[in-house]
Amino acid sequence: MGHLITVATCSLNQWALDFDGNLERILESIRIAKSKGATLRVGPELEIPGYGCLDHFLEGDTVLHSWEVLTKFLESPDTSDILCDVGMPIVHKNVIYNCRVIIHNQKILLIRPKMWLANDGNYREMRYFTPWAKHRQWEDHYLPRMIRAVTGQDKVPFGDCVVSTYDTCIGVELCEELFTPASPHILMGLDGVEIFTNSSGSHHELRKLHTRVDVIREATHKLGGIYLYANQQGCDGDRLYYDGCAMIAVNGRIIAQGSQFSLNDVEVISATIDIEDVRAHRAKASRSMQAASSERYHRIEVSFALSSSALDTILDVAAMREFRIRYHLPEEEIALGPACWMWDYLRRSRTQGYFIPLSGGIDSCATAVIVYSMCRLVVEASSRGDKQVIDDARRITGEPEGSTYVPSDPREFSNRIFHTCYMGTENSSADTRRRAKQLGEAIGSFHTDLNMDTVVNAVRELFAFVTCIKPRFRVHGGSGAENLALQNIQARLRMVIAYFFAQLLPWVRGKSGGLLVLGSANVDESLRGYLTKYDCSSADINPIGGISKTDLKKFIAYARDAFDLPILTSFLDAVPTAELEPITETYVQADEADMGMTYDELSVFGRLRKVEKCGPYSTFTKLLHEWGNRLSPLQIAEKVKHFFFEYARNRHKMTTLTPSYHAESYSPDDNRFDLRPFLYPSRFPFQFRKIDEVAARVPDQSHKNSVASLAEVD
Repeated sequence: MGHLITVATCSLNQWALDFDGNLERILESIRIAKSKGATLRVGPELEIPGYGCLDHFLEGDTVLHSWEVLTKFLESPDTSDILCDVGMPIVHKNVIYNCRVIIHNQKILLIRPKMWLANDGNYREMRYFTPWAKHRQWEDHYLPRMIRAVTGQDKVPFGDCVVSTYDTCIGVELCEELFTPASPHILMGLDGVEIFTNSSGSHHELRKLHTRVDVIREATHKLGGIYLYANQQGCDGDRLYYDGCAMIAVNGRIIAQGSQFSLNDVEVISATIDIEDVRAHRAKASRSMQAASSERYHRIEVSFALSSSALDTILDVAAMREFRIRYHLPEEEIALGPACWMWDYLRRSRTQGYFIPLSGGIDSCATAVIVYSMCRLVVEASSRGDKQVIDDARRITGEPEGSTYVPSDPREFSNRIFHTCYMGTENSSADTRRRAKQLGEAIGSFHTDLNMDTVVNAVRELFAFVTCIKPRFRVHGGSGAENLALQNIQARLRMVIAYFFAQLLPWVRGKSGGLLVLGSANVDESLRGYLTKYDCSSADINPIGGISKTDLKKFIAYARDAFDLPILTSFLDAVPTAELEPITETYVQADEADMGMTYDELSVFGRLRKVEKCGPYSTFTKLLHEWGNRLSPLQIAEKVKHFFFEYARNRHKMTTLTPSYHAESYSPDDNRFDLRPFLYPSRFPFQFRKIDEVAARVPDQSHKNSVASLAEVD
């Protein structure tokens, strides 16, 4: 018998509760895997109902429908003669578990429940599921009647077991289990498991892929073995984008990798591997001594061999050795991830396009360019003949049945589905109006330009009529309260006008349906609360709500060249401004001046607060070391106090934050990721007093850096 085994893993664009669509995508992945000669196929976590069902996992319907889909799966001829690893929720003894179901030829071999659950950040798995705590133990699980009728089985093993074929042994990990310090694959490998499957629902975050690749390589570098990583792909109904990138690793080396960002609903990668390579890698005395004393796993035996006895299969060893992992630059990730997320959101919401108020600033510009990137991806997929993308594009653009329309130019497609509008006031500049118009022309959007002074003045006059007092801007002698109110009414009216235009612009153009309104507040502005509650940051979705200003600038610089959009240079050179106050000879409103800190400083505060879990005092002590060579302790103290005061008093704005693409580890999204209060003692009297006491005692080191710099000049 030969030793070559062909295995397949996949990324599927599943949709929460889309049981018909999810089943078809699973079966399609199996058909593709078999066409590649694979005898083992692995799919993403909870692929039958979709990973993002959230509280729907608590409903009996979700479990029932998953069993019904599994019944159809077992009955399908596509699942014959291949070992399949599929995911669904299962109730065992009245407890809900996140499970993998291992199937072969209309038989369930094993139900393997997840043992370590993801329960922080974006994940609340313990809200729905219970971890399986009986390690290396199993019980009988009695099957529903609908399954018994197909398999002829009354019960199957449920628990922490492995599957033994004629020629190898297979063990299962589920997503988070790979990332735990004592991962199950370690003990399974010592007990002779040679192939590990990992089914994940892992979301995209900027610069995260390196971490994922490192742990997958590490899993088999010392241990030896074959590791198959499958992942969810796309937007399955929430803020997260699951970025696919299925992988196959052997003995610590990645030998196959799927795309990280794609409009494909089904993507399968495969590899043919010599199982003897694993055995040779493990032929070490120290490993053998540990393995000989390791505890055993119960083996579920199946009369099936993964390897083929054919001797004419060619193993491309050179290609595997030369394989290079594909990493995207953060700028490319911004261009691709949110674009794919937006395409899923657009096609699955069954709306006719997007609308955004273009301010002439870099944030709304970045959002618009991401939409243009989405249009580019649609055109690329259409040129490859992707039927699903073409069908969705025809429906979204309102093409009649039988149309032969195929998106072939990103600007032309953008004009059909993307609508931009400059909403100027007397405080707007000619520069921002011009930039917005030129950007719309460059990306092909259906652009409108309006002056909303009459609407703003109507509200202002209404207030004056009711109160007999007319509010004024600060530059005209008004108070701070007047100044802020007059800024906010402009911002809030833009939101109202945006929704009005989004509902009627398709009608104006002779089409039916409505548009989704896009927000464009970046993660740093949200963190600081530098936005008006219920202004044009309040929208349907926000592609850049989890991206820092610093990264957005890098993205714009990248897109300028990659997408041939020279107009973007003018956005990079412009000073960020809200343009909500009158411009005078001595005053032009600027974002960083208004905020009292730079965007780069905001990113630092965000990481310390969320990622490094620092309160005001520990933030201050850390920044003493990081910023002490350029700022005095008293200056650092003032910046820290200013940030936490503004963050705390504006925290309530996060409760109404537009659902945003999650891309940054310090996102302040109150709805799910960043669970903190929104009513604070915002002046932090105890904490700030301690900061002041320490700041007064710590020596000022900043002058030393200045003296050293002067000495270099001399």
